[in-house]
Amino acid sequence: MRIVRSVSDVRAAVREARAQGATIGFVPTMGAFHEGHLSLMRAARAAHDLVVVSLFVNPTQFGPSEDLAAYPRDEQRDAQLAESAGADILFAPSPAEMYPDGFATRIHVAAVTDVMCGASRGPEHFDGVATVVAKLFGIVAPDAAYFGQKDAQQILVVRRMARDLDIPVEIVACPIVREPDGLAMSSRNVYLDAPARERATALHRALAAAEAAVARGDVTADAVLGAARAELAAADIQPEYLDLRSPDDLTEVDAVAPVALLAVAARVGAARLIDNTILESH
Repeated sequence: MRIVRSVSDVRAAVREARAQGATIGFVPTMGAFHEGHLSLMRAARAAHDLVVVSLFVNPTQFGPSEDLAAYPRDEQRDAQLAESAGADILFAPSPAEMYPDGFATRIHVAAVTDVMCGASRGPEHFDGVATVVAKLFGIVAPDAAYFGQKDAQQILVVRRMARDLDIPVEIVACPIVREPDGLAMSSRNVYLDAPARERATALHRALAAAEAAVARGDVTADAVLGAARAELAAADIQPEYLDLRSPDDLTEVDAVAPVALLAVAARVGAARLIDNTILESH
């Protein structure tokens, strides 16, 4: 595996591979790799000739009171893990490489960014995501890019951005990877002390309670959200949001008919955590 720092070098490597008929799989990340990231890399490895992984803690998607400075970073460890998962190139640019002096462009995706994390973290969050992902797509020019379903809203934002800007890339959503107790794997889980770590499992229990309600035939938003809210309350967690929405465009729905996205965000101890599930009525 090669570690590449510059836009010109990663472009040259991809151009050389394409000249030989290779397909390109891409996994954009902010590092602090866990099994969720590695599952994306393995999926890309299984489907493509060349796998490029980007490692860039993107400053433009962090708000002024968020955890940019504290965000976990360990490039040496990440490089070893990426290589073990089948990455061919680790693109690890500096902020100056991605945002040179005079950089003045920002991409805003309307509607799907107005709710959930867009409402709670502010519009700059998804503007930062859309802008950096558009840049990465322009740099790597992949056939397909792999994202984790834990970031369900982010996937919709990226899909809309790629569609609207005619970027020819397939967006592949891969299943959420969980700890044995159900907690969704996240780089921010390292912020959890032991008591908070135990409380955090209530997010998954809340989703499971909603799934059980739907399985019983209780498909209204009141029933689904009530079941989930009860589990969070039992762990003394006040959600930042707990929403039942269309998985296609994030409009609010009043029932699971036939599918809906149940998404939650909550601050538990020092960590802001998100999770979601797709509910289906039968």
